[in-house]
Order: sequence, then C-alpha cells, then structure tokens
Amino acid sequence: MTVYLVGAGPGDPDLLTVKAARLLGRADVVVHDRLIDPRVLELVRPGAERIDVGKRPGWSATQSSINELLVTLGSGVGSDRTIVRLKGGDPFLFGRGGEEAAALEAARVEYSVVPGLSSSLAGPVVAGIPVTHRGLSASVTVVAGHREGHAQTDWRALARVGGTIVVLMGVEHRAEIAVELIEGGMTPTTPVAVIERATWDSQRTLRTTLGNLSNVDVMAPAIIVMGPVADLSLGGSLMDLLPAESLQ
Repeated sequence: MTVYLVGAGPGDPDLLTVKAARLLGRADVVVHDRLIDPRVLELVRPGAERIDVGKRPGWSATQSSINELLVTLGSGVGSDRTIVRLKGGDPFLFGRGGEEAAALEAARVEYSVVPGLSSSLAGPVVAGIPVTHRGLSASVTVVAGHREGHAQTDWRALARVGGTIVVLMGVEHRAEIAVELIEGGMTPTTPVAVIERATWDSQRTLRTTLGNLSNVDVMAPAIIVMGPVADLSLGGSLMDLLPAESLQ
C-alpha cells in the first residue's frame, strides 16, 4: 500500500498533473484540505472515502493528528488500496508535505510525492503577470506571510533583495508587512497586485501600491505580488508599461 502526497495545484482541475488526476480516479481514500476547489474533488472516484482535514473557523485538525491518520491509513489492511493525501498547490511549498513525508518514513509506510503547480507562480500567470521579466525583474522570492510554523521573515532585509516578492498566506498581516518593507527601503509607490482565489471561477485581481495595501478590501486565500511586474497585464498595454531598454 502506498500513500500518495498529491499536489492539487491552484484550483483549476485542468492544471492538475496527469498523474494526480489518474490517482484521484482510482483512490480508495482521499484526505484533503478544506480549500481544495470543488471541481478537483469531482474527479475523485465515486465511492471513495473522503476525509476533510482542512482548517476552518473554530476547528482545525492538528498536523500531528493528520500525520497519525496517514500512518494509520497507510498501515491498514489491504495492500492494493490507494491512499491520496490531496494538498493545495505543491505538497512541499508551505504545505507541510515534508512533515507528513517524514512521519510516514519514520513509521516505515511506503509513500510517493506527486508535485503540483504552486499558486505562487500560477496565480500571477493567470493575472497576466510574469514574475520575472527582462528589464524589470531578474528574480522572484516566495515567502509565507503568516508566522505559524515558519521562522520569522526579515522583511526589511527582503526589501533590499530586489526583484519580485510573492507573498502567500499574507492577507491578515498585509499592513504590517507593507510597513516593514517600506522601512526596509521599498518605496510606497511600488506596484502591488492581489489575486484572490487564483484560477477559481471566483478569481479576482486587485491592483494597488505598497503604501495603500492595507486599505485594499481583500479576502483570503489570496496571493500578493510586489514589484514592477505587478503593474503588467499581458494582453493589455504591456508595451506601454515597459522601459525602453527592455525592448531592445
């Protein structure tokens, strides 16, 4: 029996890997996060057991309890059963997939990781924003905006790195993040794009500046893109927004 740690991508089921879709179609048990697009869950084999371990107001499964559940499922009777742990985006990018893999490995349960397309890159793409672009940005930094389970980010130091900054899970702390980045040297007029529910039917993109980020009415889950590229919208007036030297 194998436990598959599967990346569900940013939402749109067409962006699943072929392997992920195939596993969902033959899974016996699917352990999934709350913020999995319902269209993805429609691909789960009829009759398969679904276990929702996602966080929600007033209740959430602890990571240790999820680890224990996966170990129990992976150690159960029935060597031909397919267990899928379905995680938003990519399992190893702020998804705690590494912790789950380590728990399975420690229990000597066979597992396999199936990569997924991260919203940190897919989100900007569907909003028409290239996170790197000649003449505007030669690098991209992906960072978690919340503090739970992650080391404290030195936002002032990050402000001096340059390039594009993509913040995941940062809606709640966007005001203080903006203050820290500005105090670190980024200008208040730095372009910012906020992409709500990227690739979902309800996707929405908001354009603002770093100095005004705290005033934007936005709901999680959302991706925050900071830097010159956040002004771009492919398919729009892209050529008018680029500096002349970038077109040579």
